[in-house]
Formats: sequence, structure tokens, C-alpha cells
Amino acid sequence: MATERLVVVGGDAAGMSAASQARRLKGPAELEITAFERGHFTSYSACGIPYWIGGQVPGRDDLIARTPEEHRARDIDLRMRTEVVELDLPGGRVRTRDLDSGSEAWTGYDKLVLATGARPVRPKLPGIGAHGVHGVQTLDDGQRLMDTLRRTEGSEGRRAVVVGAGYIGVEMAEALVARGYEVTVLHRGPQPMATLDPDMGALVHAAMNRMGILTVSGAEVTKILTDDRGAVRAVATAAGDEYPADVVVLGIGVEPRTALARAAGLPLGESGGILTDLSMRVRGHENIWSGGDCVEVLDLVAGRMRHIPLGTHANKHGQVIGSGVGGGYATFPGVVGTAVSKVCDLEIARTGLRERDALEAGLRFVTATISSTTTAGYYPTAADMTVKMLAELRTGRLLGVQIVGGAGSAKRVDIAAVALTAGMTVDQVVSLDLGYAPPFSPVWDPVLVAARKAVSAVRAAG
Repeated sequence: MATERLVVVGGDAAGMSAASQARRLKGPAELEITAFERGHFTSYSACGIPYWIGGQVPGRDDLIARTPEEHRARDIDLRMRTEVVELDLPGGRVRTRDLDSGSEAWTGYDKLVLATGARPVRPKLPGIGAHGVHGVQTLDDGQRLMDTLRRTEGSEGRRAVVVGAGYIGVEMAEALVARGYEVTVLHRGPQPMATLDPDMGALVHAAMNRMGILTVSGAEVTKILTDDRGAVRAVATAAGDEYPADVVVLGIGVEPRTALARAAGLPLGESGGILTDLSMRVRGHENIWSGGDCVEVLDLVAGRMRHIPLGTHANKHGQVIGSGVGGGYATFPGVVGTAVSKVCDLEIARTGLRERDALEAGLRFVTATISSTTTAGYYPTAADMTVKMLAELRTGRLLGVQIVGGAGSAKRVDIAAVALTAGMTVDQVVSLDLGYAPPFSPVWDPVLVAARKAVSAVRAAG
């Protein structure tokens, strides 16, 4: 039997998980695996970058789960600093470019995995390419930002502007505060964390301001101002304000990196992510798989495809893909949109739908918001916690949960994530047998208190 050839494009979570799982199922005599990675690092935690920047993680290499040498020791031909620049689907081959030498070559495949990830959104603004302006998506991005920060280490009055207040924006704001910067966050929305409803985002806004982070809502950035050396000196907004900056971090969000797929005519969704079936095969292509931040996935609550870039999903995609490539079978059924974050001592979590999402999906719903504490109120570590819950009108089906609070708040969202995946009603959530002891929760866990209030709201609405 001839040896099959697998080519993997992208050397981080989805790509190398797929390659590793395929290797577990098929040895080198059955499957030849070649992987291409354009950066300097592979199999790392991109989600950990803000904590390395902020100093909670001691070193860059602590974020790396498996080195290129470790992958190669498992008979995976991993080629670093090599970018795939063209897909020849009819010919079953990819064209690559060595980013150091500039040399190009073609590599044939029988099976192809696209795990090209996502890239930070960089608006087309004057000065956006100035020295000191950074997006943070890959470990290479993080290293470039760290190099910039270290050049000004020790000087007084260092100022940073973060553009955008999503997950990466608030996490990088905290990291820069930890490094001694005076931090301003500029964002266009009514409140930070657009992944939350505005009323919950307002809690985040107030907490950030209390922490000394100037958070400016409704701020449309129009220009990056530079000095005579071409380095950033300030950020200008449509209101005519200028915010001095020694470094600018873009936290506007990411978009799927799918130029290769688009040029090859592969199917893309509304957000530009690659479309796959439940086994992560690209729709209409038997021998091409895709996973990670470059794909769209099924939102199990709204019933539509969405781009939700998270490392948890990417690793699961890789396992599913590797099983398919290796002759097995696995599926990725979809997600409910669970995410957690923090800014300083404030924990932030959400799962399921926001009010805007529910309206876009054509759902009628009620909301319930409660204030509670993370532990029994008399316990010394008790911290404030706010829970907001959405439930479908009449049926009472749980639609979404948002949580903002002190230590011990965020991971409670996992209760809601399981309930959403199971299609539970808020009545059923109230009856969940959750663990209780004063150091861990009040007698009625805050999620259950919110569910009780949601049950009342559903009944009152008829």
C-alpha cells in the first residue's frame, strides 16, 4: 500500500493537534505528515500572552506546549518560517515560501488540513503601521510587543493606549497596568466588552475606571500620530481628542485568516470563515479538513454558523480532524459561546446569547438580573457578583447567561454552559443539585437565584 501524504497548513493548536492525533492512528509507513508554520513558534497558548506580558507567567517559553523538535521526534516533518502561499486543489499540492531565504517549492498531498488561524483587525488608519503599534494574536506578535515594552523599561510616565475593549483589549489593559503603564482604553461601543449586554458592560467599565484605567466609550479612532522617527506618539479620535501613547495595542478583535481558502474557491461563511461539516471536512471536499480560528462553527443556541475563535475549540477541532485523517471517526457538534476573562480583580463570563443575539435570531425572551455574593455573605472572602439570565418566552428555555464579579464568579458560567448544551429550561436549572458549603457559595447559588427570577419572569409574561 502506498504511503498517504498529509499536509498541514498552520502549526498551532488545531493544526498540530490534528497532526498528532493522525500520527497516533497511523505510523510513518502509512501516513507521511508535513506541516508548515509561518512563525517562529508552534503549539503554544495564545490565550496566555497577556499574562506573560503582565508578568504573571515568567517567560515566553512557558506558553509553549510542544516544540518543533518534539513534533519532529514523532515523525512529523514540521517546517518553521515557511508560509503556504497558494493551494492547487486540482493538482493536490501547495506552494510554499521560505520566509528567511525567499525560496519557493511545491509539495504534494493526498489529504490537506487548513489551520491558518485568525489575524488581528487592523483598521486602515493613517499611522497604523507606525513603530509601537501592535496587534496581539500569535506568540510572534507577543514577542514583538515585549521587545517594544522592554526598550522603554524603567522610564517614568510611560503611557499606553489600547484600541478596543473586547477580551484581548481588557486583558492587555491589565497587563500594561501591571508593567507600570498609564493605560487608556478607547472603544466605539456604549460600554466595554461588547460580548456582554451594555448593562453588564457598564459594571466592567466602572471597575476598570476604579482600577485607574481610563476607559472612553463611543471613541472612534481616526489616526495614529507619530513623531519625526516614525514612532507612535498619540492616538486621535473623531471628537478631536488626542491621547498620548508610547505604545498602542490593537484589541479590536480578529478575523479569520482565509485568503488562501478564498483564492482556492473553498466555501466561506458570512464572517469569512471556512465552512465545514460536523467532521470538520471542508464542505464539498472529501480530502480537505479545516479547524481552529479560521472556521465558522454551529451556534447550538441560535442555530446559525458563527466565527468564535477560541483555543478550546481549536484543540477539539484538531482531535476531530486527526481522527478523520487517521481513518477513525469523530464530530464537533457545535458550541454555545462560552468565554471567561478578567481585568485585574474583576472576573467576566458569558455563554449563550446576548439580548442582541436573541433578537437577531428572531427569539422572544425575558431577562432576569440578580446581585449576590461568591460565597456565603458572612464568609471573609465573599465578593460581589452579578448574574444576568435570558430565557425564551413561554417555553422557558435557557438562552444565555452573563456573569461579572469578584474572585470565584467566572467559572460558574460552566453550569449555564452545560444547561444550554442540554437544552434545559430555567425551571430545570433551578432544580440542579449543585455543591454547597459557605466557602464556595451561598445556600442558593447565584446562578440558581437568577434562574428562579427568570422562571418568575417567564410566568409573568404568559
